Amino acid sequence: MSLRHAVLGLIAEMDGASGYDLLKMFEISLGNVWPARQSQIYGELGKLLDAGLIEVAEEGPRGRKAYGITEPGRAELRHWLVDVRSKGSRKDEPLLRVFFLGLVEPEEAQRYLRGHAAGLEKYLDELAALEKGIDWGEDDLSVYGRLVIEYGKRYAAMRRDWFEWASHEIESLNERGHRKKQPGTREDSSAGE
Repeated sequence: MSLRHAVLGLIAEMDGASGYDLLKMFEISLGNVWPARQSQIYGELGKLLDAGLIEVAEEGPRGRKAYGITEPGRAELRHWLVDVRSKGSRKDEPLLRVFFLGLVEPEEAQRYLRGHAAGLEKYLDELAALEKGIDWGEDDLSVYGRLVIEYGKRYAAMRRDWFEWASHEIESLNERGHRKKQPGTREDSSAGE
């Protein structure tokens, strides 16, 4: 449902935008928090038209269509924004893998953790470049877009720092001669208790 509302929200903000305009805005704004392909966005435009939540406000050359939000569309968007609780995803595959890193050699675990830290550093550089490349104004897309980018920067920095810390923790354990203990073996002091 969120892609539907993301497209609906952009149409509300960018009255008279074409599918291409929406795709480009999606790429520089929402793509960091809710990625979508061109086919998904255009498919959603068709569904929103069929549902009467948007309308074709204008048709131009080469089949270009500019979209506008309808009153039912505004009501749906408002309902989603203020009445529907967001679910928030608790799934985190990188952390799920961290949970099982004791099954590999410490050097492999460190490599995995450092790789994530490096990837997040690259992502932070991309966000900084994106932020510099946008002509920020005082319009709603600028104000709230800056809030979302700031969240992305802080979240990525926190995760990068945590992955670096975790890598150092594994290194420290390794230096102290920590041996891997396999559950269910004699080395596992909790086995049979």
